Amino acid sequence: MACRIQIVQMNPLVGDVAGNAERVIAEAVRAREGGADMAVCPELVLTGYPPEDLLLRPELHARVETALARIQAEVQGITLIIGYPRRSVGGLFNVAGAIRDGEVVAEYAKQQLPNYSVFDEKRYFQPGATPRVFEHQGLRIGLSVCEDIWQDGPTQQAAAAGAQILVNINASPFHAGKRREREALVSRLARDTGMAIVYANLVGGQDELVFDGASFVVDAGGAVVQRAPAFSELSFPQAFDDAARALPASAPAAAAPASDDETIYDALVLGVRDYVRKNGFSGAVLGLSGGIDSALTLAIAADALGPDAVEAVLMPSRYTADMSNEDALEEARLLGVEAQSISIEPAFETFLEMLAPAFAGKAVDVTEENIQARCRGIILMAISNKSGRILLTTGNKSEMAVGYATLYGDMAGGFAPIKDVPKTLVYRLANCRNQRSQVIPQRVIDRAPSAELRPDQVDQDSLPPYEVLDAILRLYIEGDEGIDAIAAKGYSLEMVRRVARLVDRNEYKRRQAPPGVRISERAFGRDRRYPLTNGF
Repeated sequence: MACRIQIVQMNPLVGDVAGNAERVIAEAVRAREGGADMAVCPELVLTGYPPEDLLLRPELHARVETALARIQAEVQGITLIIGYPRRSVGGLFNVAGAIRDGEVVAEYAKQQLPNYSVFDEKRYFQPGATPRVFEHQGLRIGLSVCEDIWQDGPTQQAAAAGAQILVNINASPFHAGKRREREALVSRLARDTGMAIVYANLVGGQDELVFDGASFVVDAGGAVVQRAPAFSELSFPQAFDDAARALPASAPAAAAPASDDETIYDALVLGVRDYVRKNGFSGAVLGLSGGIDSALTLAIAADALGPDAVEAVLMPSRYTADMSNEDALEEARLLGVEAQSISIEPAFETFLEMLAPAFAGKAVDVTEENIQARCRGIILMAISNKSGRILLTTGNKSEMAVGYATLYGDMAGGFAPIKDVPKTLVYRLANCRNQRSQVIPQRVIDRAPSAELRPDQVDQDSLPPYEVLDAILRLYIEGDEGIDAIAAKGYSLEMVRRVARLVDRNEYKRRQAPPGVRISERAFGRDRRYPLTNGF
């Protein structure tokens, strides 16, 4: 055996340079004591990813330099590869550095700087231009950083420079199907270059992004020889012989990827857990209506934080069906979550009385529906303020897309777990969660969805069937397809026009919505930046 590499799948806290460095040191020591001669940590692990405009603060870079000096002093007897920002004469670079016995023995500057979708690296970094290969235990190790692996150039450069093993450190965010994409790409590059590739990825939630980890190793023939579980902070070894051949994996056993719905659910759980905990909230509170969206959100919150840290609030009105209250209480019971009921009727009546002079002579319309939603928002925010628990909103992507939500009502809150989950996927995730244990009553899944803000109301009174709506939204939002092109796929031209108008006119609402977990390739937020005012 020539070398034994410990791949460290870490969950750093953005901006906590000293804390992240302390954890890196502990992982390096643990890896050395476990018999490893190299430890590999993810991209920008010292700052966390993405550090965004913290990179513009000189104090951040002073802290990075202090942390690097401490790591060099305290990590001995093992080669440590970590990611950090490095200032030099040419500007600021996103680098992978190899540190051994007090020295930086190799430093590689990321060449491919992503500037699309959720990425904005050209705002901060300059690109590198050259490969970096160094000797370790008689083997030649190449370095690369995240996006470099998605382009052939840097990998081919490393191979041409003589690398036998390429270590690629990453902060690659999750979206559905991403793991398959990564493994297929890296396997092809390994076959093309004849190098084994170590892919070490960040794990954890950061604002709207979730990093799934799912680190892996491929041999020179492109076969995946080691695969780490997703959404877990852990480390695992991979040994190579003196010809850079990957030796059989020990632990953990290579895990087959879970289904897309399972991975999406786990991503939502991790995103909620880290947003709540990293921001110092004591738990979460949410409105529980007896509908499918709040039921799924409650399950996610309870799985993320534990039932004792979650509070559910029923807020019935004159339009709330008995079955809604019954189902909401059953959901809370099945999950072991505390629930209380606070009627909005006194507040709603008072608002109607207060507004009677202003509304005189005007017909009842959506205004009265929105008042009910805003009564609920006030109650939930009050409980959130008093308890120190963050308010989770329960709106899904389909509703957010077309504006089927009330500003300062059901949109009021601090975090939106299912903001990027279309309604049809909400149902699939509910069934997926129930396969683990029954926590969402079947009646909630089967009944027609309703906001219950007027008599006999169902969502389909205002919206196309969700199967049709979600298909149109996917083409219009994620595919950027035009109205005529979408209609040509078999949808009513008038319906497509109506949906597109709703999406476009409600951009102002989405700008005021809380952040939420990104699970698609085009979420509302960083991914999709449309002008509020436009005549396109």
